[in-house]
Amino acid sequence: MKRIALLIVAGLLFFSGIFAQNVDDALRYSQIFYGGTARFLSMGGAFTALGGDMSTFSQNPAGIGVFRSSELSISPQMAYNKTSAQFNGYSSDYIYNFNLNQGGFVTNLISNGPESGLVSLNFGYSFNKTNNFHHNPIIQGISNTSSMADYWAQLGEGTFYKDLGGAEGIGYDAWIIDTITGSGGRSFGTVFSNYGDNPGSVYGQKIRKLGSYEGYTGEHAISVGGNYANKIFFGATFGINTIKYTAHTEHLESTDIDLPSQFKSFNYTDYLENSGTGFSFKAGAIIKPVEFLRIGIAVHTPVWYRINEYYYDNITSAFTDGAKYEYSNDPLRYNYALATPFRLLTGIAVQVQKIALLSVDYEFVDYSSAKFSETGDDYDYSDKNRQIRDGLQAANNLRFGGELRLNKLYLRSGYGYYGKAFKPGDDNENLDYRSLSFGIGYREQNISIDFAFTNFKYSQSSLLYPLDDSYVPAKAIMNNNNNMFTLTLGYKL
Repeated sequence: MKRIALLIVAGLLFFSGIFAQNVDDALRYSQIFYGGTARFLSMGGAFTALGGDMSTFSQNPAGIGVFRSSELSISPQMAYNKTSAQFNGYSSDYIYNFNLNQGGFVTNLISNGPESGLVSLNFGYSFNKTNNFHHNPIIQGISNTSSMADYWAQLGEGTFYKDLGGAEGIGYDAWIIDTITGSGGRSFGTVFSNYGDNPGSVYGQKIRKLGSYEGYTGEHAISVGGNYANKIFFGATFGINTIKYTAHTEHLESTDIDLPSQFKSFNYTDYLENSGTGFSFKAGAIIKPVEFLRIGIAVHTPVWYRINEYYYDNITSAFTDGAKYEYSNDPLRYNYALATPFRLLTGIAVQVQKIALLSVDYEFVDYSSAKFSETGDDYDYSDKNRQIRDGLQAANNLRFGGELRLNKLYLRSGYGYYGKAFKPGDDNENLDYRSLSFGIGYREQNISIDFAFTNFKYSQSSLLYPLDDSYVPAKAIMNNNNNMFTLTLGYKL
């Protein structure tokens, strides 16, 4: 039935946990893809056993012990990201992003020359990007099986209509859902079933979902390490970690079908903004048992983040009789903590005289160990942490890199594989990430110039809205293809 009046929903704070702090958030801030200098990226990031690059401050801090002189470097980057979607059709969009991927310095604290004992001790700082969130997906097509309105009706099931909140509350206010006659105001129908008066919904509406995602995670890595007898390189890093992330989505549904509800269209918008700061510790060693071989190992503690979150959503709707409605929920703010997983890295590198380098890395990370906690509001995160444990798993990451030296010119290539984070049974159980990279470098006395091209891609399943098993899920396949061009300028002091 249609309502006599539009209601202002009270008790919104009761619904304040619906949109915030979920498994996807925990995974997003736990994944690390190790940005850095052009040399580091062009060799696939396989530097656990190599060192001598400021990017390693965020990977294996022992890499600082390999430096023999004070150095400066800066690495601007241009990224071109194309995202395509398949949902009863094909759509795609792209975005360019210019950023500073790395910048830092190393200085000698102690330098005793090539002798036994402590040969050198170095101090360094580098800002390294660890993840880039920029992409602009578009999903569009015809839905013959369901609507986001069905999701709101399911969310509202069992709740008295005057107590509705969240997205279902403003969906109710905008006449997208309404109470079913005879339900006592606790069950809801949608515009596609004439609010339950015409059992069997009439779909065939156009769906268009636009997303704009921006931001990054990065680390200010403060490192100290040294060289013992040219056989053991050691180091430690104190990391100051940052999160910047915004997600703006618009979900539009419209129909040309003449429906009894006189529905024409609705546009639902939500906006999420996360910012946070954390800290972490890393320690590592590189051992050179013989001149041509290096073995590396590093341990990363969790990153302990404190995150500030801002969220709002609104809806507009239009009907063929000329009626239009617009409603929004009050913005919500949260503060919470997140501990990311512990990491273990190992690597082997082989030097072929002074002509070539070959390197292999292995990394273990258990994403199911990520954990939310409260920061003063006494919110119980046990259910969300259980969802993380039930939904995520340990992953194995591999990186391969090679470098060929031709006098002052260096040719490089690399490959990276980042393993499956979701447990079997999840829609994204096969989601993994792969990178392929190439690069070239030039060294001339105290100056170095390096360039890298990296292609990073993955495919994932994306639900437009969650529904129970009584509906065929509205699911899109998203293909993300990110091409990154990195330039590093280095100077030895």
